[in-house]
Amino acid sequence: MKLLVVSDNHGDSAILAEVTERWRDHVDYMFHAGDSELPYESDVMNPFVKVRGNCDFDSAYPEDELVDCDGTKVFITHGHLYGIKSSLDRISYKGDELQADVIIFGHSHQLGAEMTDGRLFLNPGSIRLPRDRNEPTYAIVDLHERQVDIDFYTDKHEKLLSWNKAFNE
Repeated sequence: MKLLVVSDNHGDSAILAEVTERWRDHVDYMFHAGDSELPYESDVMNPFVKVRGNCDFDSAYPEDELVDCDGTKVFITHGHLYGIKSSLDRISYKGDELQADVIIFGHSHQLGAEMTDGRLFLNPGSIRLPRDRNEPTYAIVDLHERQVDIDFYTDKHEKLLSWNKAFNE
């Protein structure tokens, strides 16, 4: 099963449309971890499971979502309500409570992935305003059997070879 994960486009609807068009037929689920700054019902946001970021003012956005993706529980939130810039403890506790297999968040504009106690924590970085690198990023997660492969891509759809990750459960 493949997931497209994007976050923090901050009003840039063109990049979301481009990423969606490129991956629509190649992924099973699309997730947006907040700060789109677009209306919840906008056409460009419709393909995504989406949550509210600290810069999203449309009250239709939920703060968090728990999605059952073919038996894999995916928890998505922006991260600001869980203090992810300081620690992953609070978001981890929420993941424990929900028995989530995958925890997706944004907010920091810094990409990262780690597997802790069999649970994947993923931040795709920012598709528009990266903080830890020059290029904006998003992620493709391939979950199969006991293996998780993560590929990070730039806004030009170039794979960041130095950031690819593979985890065995």
